Order: sequence, then C-alpha cells, then structure tokens
Amino acid sequence: MLAPITQRMMTTTLRGLECDGLITRTVHPTVPPQVEYDLTDAGRELLAIISRVARWTDKHLETIHSARAACRGR
Repeated sequence: MLAPITQRMMTTTLRGLECDGLITRTVHPTVPPQVEYDLTDAGRELLAIISRVARWTDKHLETIHSARAACRGR
C-alpha cells in the first residue's frame, strides 16, 4: 500500500515530470479550472520500461526476499 501524497508534493512531482518532457499539462477554462495531464511519447516509452521492471520484480519478489533474508543472517 502506498502512503498518501500531499497536494503540494503531487503538484511538485507533476511540474517536474512536465519539465522533463514526460507529461503535458492542459488547463481548461472552467470554474473551477480543470487541469488535464497526458503522457508524451517519451512518457509512454518510459512507462513501458517501468512496467517491464515492475513485472520482473513481481516475478522475482520471493527470490529477492530470500536473498535479502540470507544476507541479513550473515
């Protein structure tokens, strides 16, 4: 389970991702203003890589836990 994130941290993170060229930000002129975020091509490419790493981790999680336990036992 992930810990809750503050509005400030979410805004800081999204701005950083936008500056890195991984997302685009669109403000819609409504009351209150609505903001929409989309992945750029680079963001989609990175997401594919991260997804592969996450699947690998899920597949090998027991091995990782066992290796860590053995290392701590030294």
